[in-house]
Amino acid sequence: MKTADVRAMSQDQMNDKLAELKKEQFNLRFQKATGQMEKTARVKQIRRDIARIKTIAAEQSAGQKA
Repeated sequence: MKTADVRAMSQDQMNDKLAELKKEQFNLRFQKATGQMEKTARVKQIRRDIARIKTIAAEQSAGQKA
């Protein structure tokens, strides 16, 4: 997911995407624990996407308050 894509989302869309990514991260953690994980790089990608969404959401909410 690119930064421009996240910036184009509304706050509700970002919250939905964040919940979806957290659910996927949870499932990947279980796959890792049971030894069924195939795409190990996906963990890093999801972690960065979550951080990207949280950062942009914080920037936008700080911009609205100012």
